[in-house]
Amino acid sequence: MFPDIRGPIAAATNDLVDFLVVDYGDAFEAFSNVLLQALLFIERGLRALPPWAMILIIAAVALAASRKPLMAVGAAAGLWFIGALGMWDQAMQTLAIILVSVCFCILVGLPLGVLAASSRMFRRGLIPVLDLMQTIPSFVYLIPAAMLFGLGKVPAILATVIYALPPLIRLTDLGIREVDGEVVEASRAFGATRAQILTGVQIPLSLPTIMQGINQTTMLALSMVVIASMIGARGVGETVLLGLQRNDSGTGLVGGITIVILAVVIDRITQAYGRRLQRHRSAEA
Repeated sequence: MFPDIRGPIAAATNDLVDFLVVDYGDAFEAFSNVLLQALLFIERGLRALPPWAMILIIAAVALAASRKPLMAVGAAAGLWFIGALGMWDQAMQTLAIILVSVCFCILVGLPLGVLAASSRMFRRGLIPVLDLMQTIPSFVYLIPAAMLFGLGKVPAILATVIYALPPLIRLTDLGIREVDGEVVEASRAFGATRAQILTGVQIPLSLPTIMQGINQTTMLALSMVVIASMIGARGVGETVLLGLQRNDSGTGLVGGITIVILAVVIDRITQAYGRRLQRHRSAEA
């Protein structure tokens, strides 16, 4: 009744992976080494800092982002509680993965968002790809990443980037397109080039929306922590995974609480900074 298309699809996929590994294996390995070295550099730096210094840094960042001492105290208390749970090293490993993943998302997402805002044809072609990236279950991202880069932190980062990238692209595109056309026309009338309008007018005015995209991307990256631990990414996700595998509810709960605290601290800081940018923009208007 049904034609057999499973076999050809599976064979074609395997052939493609074999082709990429055989012909471009060295390039994949070089890229993997660069990404891994960047991750290890950040991770070693975070783990080398005394916990009290890291707590003070995060509290200072929270205070600078929100201008609210209570938020700084809350962020510091959350990190202290993570240390009290005995999850400090795992939390720093997870934070390093999130930082690298989000930085990679920003490097890729901002230019794509700008291109989408500048070209209607490019946006029409990009939207289905973003829809597909957000529709495919996150587990599926682990398969090609593990096939091409093996097990470990690098494929976990790449899978996280693919999963977390779409909101940043969409909101960058939206923010730039929402900039008042009269402001853009006025800049053009004063002789500003296209690049000057983009960097001096459109991106600054769309920063609150872009910050919302970075916030959502960061939250999605954090949500991949447990899933990425299945292919060798260490950190808090590994603790949760061990709790599930060993039917140890206590260990799983400790890992889950740590993830929640990290999510709340990061979310509050980025949200507060985005609100400050929004208020600043409204005051200038």
